[in-house]
Formats: sequence, C-alpha cells, structure tokens
Amino acid sequence: MENQNSFLGTDDLPDVQPTSDEKTLAILSHILTLVAWLIAPLVIYLIKKDESPFVAAHAKESLNFQITVALVCIVLAITLIGILLIWLVGVFALILVIVATIKANDGRLYRYPFTLRLIK
Repeated sequence: MENQNSFLGTDDLPDVQPTSDEKTLAILSHILTLVAWLIAPLVIYLIKKDESPFVAAHAKESLNFQITVALVCIVLAITLIGILLIWLVGVFALILVIVATIKANDGRLYRYPFTLRLIK
C-alpha cells in the first residue's frame, strides 16, 4: 500500500522483500550523503544496479534528490533573499534524508517529494 503523504514523500512495498544486506546498502545510500554527498549513492548505484533492484532504486532516488537540492541551492544563491533561505533547504533535506533512511530500514521503497527524476 502506498503512503500518500506527499510533503514527506511516498513509500511502497517492493516486489521482493529485501535482504538485510540490501537494506544496509539502501540505508547507506541515503545517510552517507551527509558526508560524501553525491559520491556515496553514485558508487552504490554503479556497483549494485544490476544485482539489487531495491538498492538501485534507493541509490538512484538519493542521487536525484541530492542533485535537486544542489540545483535549488544554486538558484537561491543567485538572489539576496535566497541566500538567507538556503539554510531552510538544508534543514528540509536533512529531515527527508532521515525519513528515507527509516523507510529503507523498514524495507520499503521511498520517493522523495519535489525531486527532479534526472537519473532514470
């Protein structure tokens, strides 16, 4: 059953229940963005994209979200008022990364809200 709470994203059950290792890699694809921004989900995606649809979906979603956040911050940095609002984007992104990490731990597929799906 899909969760319809669009402000915090949506989640759904995967077709196949993920293993413990798949959950761990999915968790890492979200939480490691706090220290390794795009590198962590990109590496996880490239390594696991053909082996685990669950891990690939989480890593791809994490990549798309981080790219979207970067683009929003660039646009905000162009304007004076936007510079004052960038911290709000960071707080919102942190909250969503935590939500995504929890969903991955629960073995659910998660989709960030307001995200450009650039990597298909």
